[in-house]
Amino acid sequence: MSENAAKHGDWRPKVLVITTELCSYPGIDTVGQMHLDYPAHFYPIRTFSPVLFPEEFYLRCFEQGFDAILIASCGTDCPYTGAYERTAARVDRVYQLMKERGIDTRRLRLTAICSVCTRAFLREVEQLSQVLEELGPVAQEMEGHRGEQ
Repeated sequence: MSENAAKHGDWRPKVLVITTELCSYPGIDTVGQMHLDYPAHFYPIRTFSPVLFPEEFYLRCFEQGFDAILIASCGTDCPYTGAYERTAARVDRVYQLMKERGIDTRRLRLTAICSVCTRAFLREVEQLSQVLEELGPVAQEMEGHRGEQ
């Protein structure tokens, strides 16, 4: 039995991956086309830009059972002027809201993944998976924080 299984039972994390239509989604799609694997508990969704999601969206994702969120953006190559900078500022605000709710900020990651960055995506998946093994379910953090108040 792995240490994770012993610590968290048969829990499997759920990770939302917010991808951009023009940059990161093609890169992530290429992972599948190349028959490279990443865990089935990573759920990608496509959007034009992650700046479209308000702060409350991320908090609701945690409340609804997502253990982590990976924002795979275009980075500074974003075709929408200022969108990456506004997304980064929004993520900073979400970090503050997460701290207020007792949610570890390592559960939310903003990264730039280009249309050919398959290895970068797989590296992000691996790193986030390791963090989640350490942290366990987000529900435990949120329940623990409610109990402390």
